[in-house]
Amino acid sequence: MSKFGVTLIAVVLVTALSSAATAKSRGHFGLGPLGSVKSAFARVLGPGLFHSRPRHHRRVHVRRIKNAPVALKSAPVALQGIPSATKQPSGEEGLVVGRLFTDPAARRQIAATAALAHWHGDRNATDGWWSHGHGGYGWVGPLFWPFAYNDIYGYAIFGDGMGFWDYGYPDIYAGVFGPYGSDELAAYMAPRSSDRREQGIPPLQQLCGDAGRESTGLAIDQIQRAIQPTEAQRAALDHLADASNSAAQIIQASCPTQPASTAPARLALMQQRTAAILTAVISLQPLLGDLYDLLNDEQKTRLNALADDQLKTASANGAMKAPAQGCEASLPAALQWPAGEIEASLHPNEAQRDALERLQRASARAVEMLSYECQPKDAITPPARLAAVDGRLDTMQQAINLVSDALEDFYNTLSDEQKSQFELIGPKRAP
Repeated sequence: MSKFGVTLIAVVLVTALSSAATAKSRGHFGLGPLGSVKSAFARVLGPGLFHSRPRHHRRVHVRRIKNAPVALKSAPVALQGIPSATKQPSGEEGLVVGRLFTDPAARRQIAATAALAHWHGDRNATDGWWSHGHGGYGWVGPLFWPFAYNDIYGYAIFGDGMGFWDYGYPDIYAGVFGPYGSDELAAYMAPRSSDRREQGIPPLQQLCGDAGRESTGLAIDQIQRAIQPTEAQRAALDHLADASNSAAQIIQASCPTQPASTAPARLALMQQRTAAILTAVISLQPLLGDLYDLLNDEQKTRLNALADDQLKTASANGAMKAPAQGCEASLPAALQWPAGEIEASLHPNEAQRDALERLQRASARAVEMLSYECQPKDAITPPARLAAVDGRLDTMQQAINLVSDALEDFYNTLSDEQKSQFELIGPKRAP
């Protein structure tokens, strides 16, 4: 069994046993640790600041829900009839899955396993060149930002910013120089097979947010236990739970239905995914603010303390939070602009070099923008952290748009042969 497979099984076992202990202490369940492990395996291992030439037909910029892509506007309709998360029956399987998919270390390990599952690179390598600093991946095959919903809730409610704040310019770079070839991308979209290399790899829909409802139920339950709501507060909490379910559905609806094989198409998918995530965040902000405003000082203190508890747990487990990769001033060597490779492969003419220089300047500006919009140290309440998420996503959206416009200008100057050579640069960069 591979190293990834062993680690993933260990994560599932630890999570399941921990969940069983919690369940027993709360008196909700009676299946015991073995039932938790079986449930876990069944679910986890089973089958406007910067402007260039307007591109309204392709640029995605969301500041209000009504501006969301058409495909996303209809997403909440599918939620009709789904009960509030605070009223959903809590079963052991749901708790195990919820804890697994709200644990940032588990998410990083699962994303890493999936990201390298079909990759052409060295199978003995522990990571690919497009990995995040903490071991996660912004791109898993054709999908940008796996577990996006969990990363948002993990930071906003529980103060765990590692998953969310790891996203930044390196993911834009990986969108330009995609690491996957067409065959590898197709493998992610194909039906699951009995190939042993696929054991332990969740389907793409699960990475997109299929476990959102379990995560929502767990998060709302923890908020409820922390604040011990009054009747009026319980109604506000129910509204937040319903909005959270809708937000999870909006994000899941942005899951790609077909892989993108060119750099402009990858950034277009990245724009749509970021727009969906931002739409979901905007929809949550007023509901979270309404609940928080109804709390008394003692309740606010207990809710804010959820983040302190998470930090203490991470410290005890040796998983203290480090500075987020997306806000580092310098980039690793693997993310330096491959000017030499482009010159050698494409042999650009003068006009193409000018367009390439503009693309490089746009990329450098994107680095500056995302390095400036970093995790705030004074965001000590859930509403403040969710506002920080909004700001970061908005900046990321601007950065993607900036690079996307310049990339399209450059790409349009290339011949078909040059485009093919450009698309080979990323997949050739195996460790």
